[in-house]
Amino acid sequence: MRIGVFGATGTIGARVAIEARRRGHEVTAFARDAARFPAATADTTWQVANWLDADSIADAIDGLDVVISAVNAGHGIDDTIVNAQNFVIGARAMVRALERHPETRVISVGGGGSLEVAPGLQLVDTGTEFTTILTDVLGVPAEYRTVILALREALHVYRLSNRKWTYLSPSSGRIDPGTRTGRYRVGDDQILPADTDISAEDLAVALLDEAEHPRYLQRRFTVAAA
Repeated sequence: MRIGVFGATGTIGARVAIEARRRGHEVTAFARDAARFPAATADTTWQVANWLDADSIADAIDGLDVVISAVNAGHGIDDTIVNAQNFVIGARAMVRALERHPETRVISVGGGGSLEVAPGLQLVDTGTEFTTILTDVLGVPAEYRTVILALREALHVYRLSNRKWTYLSPSSGRIDPGTRTGRYRVGDDQILPADTDISAEDLAVALLDEAEHPRYLQRRFTVAAA
């Protein structure tokens, strides 16, 4: 397939591009700044595209079968908090761009805070419990809840559209580089308990599995370490 990757210079996006190439797909990687392109690009086509602008996205994804979006709203925790609303702006831009490419699928990586811990109760809405997870487990300030709420709103943007979207909310609190095992567990809207966090490599495996064999068209799903 012809696969485009937004956020290809980040932890998740870079591994998505690697996994896609490993499987023989044609990969186009996007970044807003050409200065962020890696020096060696022989096996990947790199293009400048602004994931916050619908026209820029639409022009960039012309001819692609699947777009995987693994963008971040800022550089570093504080910048991401300040620019959290960019996740919503980007989702709206992607939906508008896909109106020009109705056969193109998008798989967007979001946050796990909107997953349910009990019927009808999302993790982000558990009050002090969620604040403790942010500060004591993830090591980010309580204000990071703003980011989680923006990612939840971005999911709503996709759910209200009629485009070919899929939203992946990892159950893991952190996504760091690690080992590619090729194994993971899958769920729907309920958080999956796990003793360890899923690696960025295995998250990329899950994303490419969904790209190749769609199971969650116009739905959200979650994954966790096996």
